[in-house]
Amino acid sequence: MHIPVIALTVILAAVFVSTSVPKLAGKAQMRQRMDRLGVSPGMTRVLGVLEVAAIAGLLLGLIWAPLGIAAAVGIALQMVGAVVYHVRVKDPAAETLTPAVFAVAAVALAVLHVLKG
Repeated sequence: MHIPVIALTVILAAVFVSTSVPKLAGKAQMRQRMDRLGVSPGMTRVLGVLEVAAIAGLLLGLIWAPLGIAAAVGIALQMVGAVVYHVRVKDPAAETLTPAVFAVAAVALAVLHVLKG
């Protein structure tokens, strides 16, 4: 297995553990951030569940690449949506770039999986 695939998988999984848990737990700080973006509590929980599913897919993708590719594409799409929400509320560039960077990382992971064959 390629070290870049493993490294990027672990990084993305760790990042999304740190974002999904507060969404699912309804932590006040996450709730405030999502409210500011115009995301309802119900949708916040849905996003948290999707992130947990993506984490599982990323990790299982180390065994079966098609699942890792699907999870990486799903994360990329969710992060593109996050960028749209941040742009819509005119967040500072740093806050808008964060999900964009993770979208690019997820796409890179999908490409690495494909190239690995």
